[in-house]
Amino acid sequence: MHQPTPPSADNCRTAERPVPPLRSEAGGPPPAPTPGAPTLPAPLPAPTPSTPRRPRDLPPAHDALICVALPGLVLSTADGQLAGRGLEGFYRAGRRLLSRCHLRIAGREPLPVQARMASADRARFTGTLRAAPHGGPDPDVVVERTRSADGTETITLRSAAVHPLRVPVEITLGTDLADLSAIASGTAGRDLPAGVRASGLRWSCPTASVSVTADPPPSDALASAGMLRWQLDLPPGGSAELELRVRLDGSGPVRPAGRATTNPLAPAHASGDDPRIQALLRASVEDLQALLVRDPARPADMHLAAGAPWRCGLAPAEALSAARMTLPLGTRLAVGTLRTLARTQLTGPGPQCGMIPGPRRDAGPHLPPGCTATEATLLFPVLLAEARRWGLPEAETDELLPAAERCLTWLGQAVGDGTYLPDPQPGGPVRCETQAHAHRAALLGADLLDACGRPNGTGLRQWAETLGSAFRQEFWIDAPGGGRPAVARLPDGRHLPHLGAGVAHLLDTGLLGAGHQAPGLLDKTQAEQLARLLGGPSMDSGWGLRSLGTKEPGYNPFGHRHGAVRVHETALAVAGLISAGYEKQASSLLQGLLATAEAFGHRLPEMYAGEQRTDGGAPLPHPAACRPTATAAAAGILLLTTLAGIRPDAPAGTVTLRPVRSAPLGEIVLTGLRVAGAPFSVRVSRLGLAMVEEAAEGLQLGS
Repeated sequence: MHQPTPPSADNCRTAERPVPPLRSEAGGPPPAPTPGAPTLPAPLPAPTPSTPRRPRDLPPAHDALICVALPGLVLSTADGQLAGRGLEGFYRAGRRLLSRCHLRIAGREPLPVQARMASADRARFTGTLRAAPHGGPDPDVVVERTRSADGTETITLRSAAVHPLRVPVEITLGTDLADLSAIASGTAGRDLPAGVRASGLRWSCPTASVSVTADPPPSDALASAGMLRWQLDLPPGGSAELELRVRLDGSGPVRPAGRATTNPLAPAHASGDDPRIQALLRASVEDLQALLVRDPARPADMHLAAGAPWRCGLAPAEALSAARMTLPLGTRLAVGTLRTLARTQLTGPGPQCGMIPGPRRDAGPHLPPGCTATEATLLFPVLLAEARRWGLPEAETDELLPAAERCLTWLGQAVGDGTYLPDPQPGGPVRCETQAHAHRAALLGADLLDACGRPNGTGLRQWAETLGSAFRQEFWIDAPGGGRPAVARLPDGRHLPHLGAGVAHLLDTGLLGAGHQAPGLLDKTQAEQLARLLGGPSMDSGWGLRSLGTKEPGYNPFGHRHGAVRVHETALAVAGLISAGYEKQASSLLQGLLATAEAFGHRLPEMYAGEQRTDGGAPLPHPAACRPTATAAAAGILLLTTLAGIRPDAPAGTVTLRPVRSAPLGEIVLTGLRVAGAPFSVRVSRLGLAMVEEAAEGLQLGS
């Protein structure tokens, strides 16, 4: 490899296209060392602004019912009323179209009795009311509100009274037409004045206007109060219905990409002894469809938004990672994601040529912010190589190959004559996680280049071998009990020994041909020790893998990089441990995630608190976590397909099955998957034996 030109700080910022964080975590001084304990290297300071400001808390989202069908989004509280507090409201493309929708019947609010998600894009709220005069204690009117991310709400009143009822209905509406970023920062303005429209109300600001129309039209509309009124007649046992439609003027109805006939995700299903797997797979597929976004430059290409409500745009590293985990649902999402990001790839002279731009990411209390541009650039050739194994057509592989080659060329130039891939920040640490990404990219990239008749595969393999030899010696910290991998090496050669979930990437080696996994950076003894560490009580919370061990300085169960459980990393750890043969530790983490999914209605959040699981307990939500999120939803796909051990090699016309021998969930059946472009179904018995039940014609079972 060639000696790189050291990137400047300005170059790194340009490559990463940083976005201001919605929340910054204030870190305190490190705790005083315990007497007799080894002295740990001080954490590298993260860049701080010249004038420190107290970060503003994000409005909490953990208790909201979030309906998503991008670009539409609606957030509600459990009582079903939209009162304009916090994040409540209907959104389209990041703008709040309606913040208040307050229902009163006969002058009173319905008593809320149930709120639940009907699907990824719809919530249903049920309330009751006593409307008949001189009635007893039992309610005689049921009020049901069905609210959808496409901007519609249906209100149904059902009467159980023995006499006809005539009930006045009032709905108070309002909006600030604020952007989500302004709401998050607490700078949203006041409600705008309303105007009467033919069958509803209208609001305007200099940049947009929105209308709410009703069917049937109201009997009265009061602009000054923002109120619509009806008089509804309910016969005994009868019902009446109102529909509200929220529309951005000049735009048609929301047309979610996930509802299109070109939806890139196969409608997979799961069944088996454990009923949780069916609900998890269904919710995962629904959430992924809800987060699909079209590339404005090429609407036929779709990718996944990072998550709702905070990250409804493209995050390159997360989009690539999620597309990789969803390859069992077909290769169409991978193609759309790769094409979209190939159009953003940096070209021209300079050390950044070939990089996929991405923002900085907080790395916890012990490391400076990481560069997601590096991660995305290394994931690009990995996704293309694995998509080819799952059945990506040759023509599309050839189309995307030049962009993958540019990523691999950047890797070679960034390493230069050195051994490790350096941090893009001058003087930054050499990160363990980055070396795992780079090693996998080199091996899978070399495999891809060889298969496509392109040069440079040999050089990538040679560097990967050199990296592995050095890493096993220089990144392993020997200590009583077996040692551990260092999270990073500082420029002076010292180790950062803090144990965190990022080391799980060492077990994620990638898929080669004939059902083989690529070799990793650890030897067998080191991998076995890492499995013990990940399965130990410091890391395994009982709900999943903590992002930082409980014994490490700076541990915070709610710290999103220093103690909280991150679903994506836990799923990668489960898959990596199973692949390496450590099923006991993997099964414990898997059971924790399944229990968590059940507690969250099978819609896994981005993260949650790393508090220890107790009998009768429940996982604690993180108030700022996205839910749904692309990587968490995709993690559900990875978990279930890993249990079946599906390892395809479509170019060779084979698929190999390596199911979990211990069958931790009993029998499982997965149908509606895609391998080699055709439906694929597999059954795993209670004895851990797998059998293909449906596959592409001519696809052979590998050994």
